[in-house]
Amino acid sequence: MRPNWLRTKLPTGKNFNEIRGILQENRLHTVCAEAMCPNIGECFERRTVTFLMLGNTCTRSCGFCAVKKGSPSGVDKEEPRRIAEAIQKIGLEYVVLTSVTRDDLPDGGASIYAEAITLIREYIKNCRIEVLIPDFCNSPDALDTVIHARPDIVNHNIETVPRLYSLVRPMANYGYSLKLLEDIRKKNPSLITKSGFMVGLGETWDEVIDVMGDIKNAQCDMLTIGQYLSPQKNALTVHRYYKPEEFERLRLEGERMGFHSIESGPLVRSSYHAHMQSRKILTS
Repeated sequence: MRPNWLRTKLPTGKNFNEIRGILQENRLHTVCAEAMCPNIGECFERRTVTFLMLGNTCTRSCGFCAVKKGSPSGVDKEEPRRIAEAIQKIGLEYVVLTSVTRDDLPDGGASIYAEAITLIREYIKNCRIEVLIPDFCNSPDALDTVIHARPDIVNHNIETVPRLYSLVRPMANYGYSLKLLEDIRKKNPSLITKSGFMVGLGETWDEVIDVMGDIKNAQCDMLTIGQYLSPQKNALTVHRYYKPEEFERLRLEGERMGFHSIESGPLVRSSYHAHMQSRKILTS
């Protein structure tokens, strides 16, 4: 049974229903819904959305994720335009774009990220854009495609400690994910970089601190740390629930390490309070 600090309200409210209607009208997916995020009600009511691009079927089989796995069918070339239109309708000043992982595509879907960023800039002049990207099968050209489109923040999650990668992210590589963060900074030193990971999957406290240090050494500016919650029966088991005071200890440790902005809490997710977190660094 989940502890009290992980309980959330059922998603309701005027903004929630309005945004859900716009998303349905524009035939768009969100990571909020597809990944069964516990914060969907709060975020929609705050008029914040994280768009899930390139369909809703992922080519990878990560053990923690609720997003559907399988063989995706094609690419919807009009999806970026519908996203830009939806952002305009909702009136977003800050948006997070992410996607399923598409190992079936030559560029991993990087061109769709670039097109979406370009169109959002055309439709909404002052909208800040954060992208949460996959590893693009280690392709430097794909990473270049996204970076050249000029997002404001580039996020790539580490997700867990190295020892658990074969269980949690069996088709990914810890070392390469760190290198990707380093490469973003090398390719464009003015870009803000961000990463995050989950706790509660069986890692030790020392392993958590080591991961935080690795991410900081990769020249990452921002960090998110949240509790893993098993989204469905066949997902990985929660080994333990971290207490709020433990997340506060991790936040203070992150500040000591020199992260410019860190969100650490039981319900924190990659894009949770992303707009508010970004203000700490975009305006500094």
